[in-house]
Amino acid sequence: MTLPHERTRSVIKTEAFLRELARNTELPQDIRSYAKSLLRHYPSADQILSLGRLEECLVSDASDDEYR
Repeated sequence: MTLPHERTRSVIKTEAFLRELARNTELPQDIRSYAKSLLRHYPSADQILSLGRLEECLVSDASDDEYR
């Protein structure tokens, strides 16, 4: 079973990996271009972490939460 923090870490590390591929001039241009095209619609680490914080707030019982 995959835990939420494991999924989050995987998504964030995948973004970093795609960025490395896109910037690596030693790779063929078609691979770098493909990595760049995938990144256009891939969520950033900031977006993923923000969504995680929002989800934590929504499932918590704290009535004084700023997101509620």
